Amino acid sequence: MSNAPKSGLHPRNRHRHGYDFKALIAVCPELAAHVRPGPTGRLTIDFANPVAVKALNRALLCKDYCLRFWDIPAGYLCPPIPGRVDYLHHLADLLADGGEIPQGGQIRLLDIGTGANCIYPLLGHQSYGWQFVGSDVDGGALNNARLIVKSNGLEKRIVCREQRDVAHIFSGIIQPGEFFAATLCNPPFHSSAAAANEGSERKLRNLARSKGGRHTSTQGKSPALNFGGRNHELWCEGGEAAFLRRMIAESRRFASQCGWFTSLVSKGENIRPARSWLASAGANEVRVITMVQGNKQTRILAWRFSESDLATGQHGEKKV
Repeated sequence: MSNAPKSGLHPRNRHRHGYDFKALIAVCPELAAHVRPGPTGRLTIDFANPVAVKALNRALLCKDYCLRFWDIPAGYLCPPIPGRVDYLHHLADLLADGGEIPQGGQIRLLDIGTGANCIYPLLGHQSYGWQFVGSDVDGGALNNARLIVKSNGLEKRIVCREQRDVAHIFSGIIQPGEFFAATLCNPPFHSSAAAANEGSERKLRNLARSKGGRHTSTQGKSPALNFGGRNHELWCEGGEAAFLRRMIAESRRFASQCGWFTSLVSKGENIRPARSWLASAGANEVRVITMVQGNKQTRILAWRFSESDLATGQHGEKKV
């Protein structure tokens, strides 16, 4: 039996009608230990349990995306598959620009902060045949991502690169002569470790409330999130807004090497200042794409530069 439909997901999102747990268990028997009837009688899992969430992810990637292996070390971000693939479907529409969706290995994308899970490159390649470069500042995360890639025979399709200078986002990753159809990113949301912990507490309280229970505070200790996440995955100085500002400023230098720059924006109030930073950077076109996942709303901020920048690579530095 499938669980309730997930309203608001992209029409091409195969998870928009929920999960077929019986089919998932058939390909990933370990999931069975975590599946139980929910309040309405539909099968579900405890989404506050990180082991259950990881088992569900593994089953989805095996059944729906034909992967042979996927695993992440304890403590690393375990992303929700429906939301991550939704970003890619909207990105595909952006690249199509009203025409046919470009597919195949001639389309290369850059995933900023690919993490130990390597989820965007995996989903993007399995859904559209795209090639990816995934970057991250965490060498340990990249080692795990490379293991996933190798275990699925995707070494020629997905390349992982370490960003050795945390002050940069694109510099040191985008090589001379490379061109990417688009970049994508899920930036750190919080501005400090304390804010990240409070956000985690709030999420766990909401999960407990949805099940009719009550969450006990961790009293200053880092809570165990159902989706995990290490410090650099959850927060950076200045939070999401500061990260976006740096990304926009640096993107100007690579205007001729990327068709579209994109990033998730979780906080709606960050869109207005981002538009101002993009204007100062000389962005020729800016789009904001709304994504809805149940009661949650987020946005994709997309921008690109003028045709002259793309054609000649001549551009000046502008302070943002």
